[in-house]
Amino acid sequence: MSSPDKIWTAGLVIIGDEILSGRTHDKNIAQVASWLQVQGIRLAEVRVVPDIQDRIIEAVNQLRAANDYLFTTGGIGPTHDDITVDAVAEALGVPVVIHPEARALLERYYADKGGLNEGRLRMARVPEGADLIPNRMSGAPGIRRGNVILMAGVPHITAGMLDALTGKLEGGAPLISETVGGFIPESEVARLLREVEQAHENCQIGSYPFFRDGKVGSNFVIRSTDRDALQRCFDNLCEGLAEEGWDFTRGGML
Repeated sequence: MSSPDKIWTAGLVIIGDEILSGRTHDKNIAQVASWLQVQGIRLAEVRVVPDIQDRIIEAVNQLRAANDYLFTTGGIGPTHDDITVDAVAEALGVPVVIHPEARALLERYYADKGGLNEGRLRMARVPEGADLIPNRMSGAPGIRRGNVILMAGVPHITAGMLDALTGKLEGGAPLISETVGGFIPESEVARLLREVEQAHENCQIGSYPFFRDGKVGSNFVIRSTDRDALQRCFDNLCEGLAEEGWDFTRGGML
């Protein structure tokens, strides 16, 4: 489903003390952002919050109000500090309930693993009115209630949940990009970048500096939902760099 003329956005809340302490390195931001881009949805903001209910509620309410979708990762497991479901339910103003389908999934999954216990049953809890997101990796499903989507924090499980959501969310035209780069200090071409971007209203240019072989360089990434507009902007930037005497590489410097 797509609405090409509208720019669809999403917020992402990464939940967990282990991320903030540095014990765990987050890998979900990049994979969520990449997946969203293919769906025609732009990741507009990311927040990392601790396992504190009020902080989760605040982030969820602010980001869901500002965007078309709100994703969370982390905090939907079996332990006492997995409080994402409780926080999101409170943010949405609904009670937490045991989802019968989730309970049945968990009963089947744990049938030969000691059966359901109190901790495992926690993974069947959802905000009232929620639907489930299939999880092929383990018994515990993800959760969707309207435009709020709760996923696991473990990256490979998150990836499976994203795969299950592919094509299920309304979005716009996918963002496409072209890159040009070289040993070009971005400060030397700031005016050119600004002028080229202003001349192509459907395109955005990002500048990403690097340092290599004792020299400063930059990659310039042009993004648009319109391939023809993207090509015109790319050609215009390359022409401008050439006119100013810069050597550059189409495709960027790896």
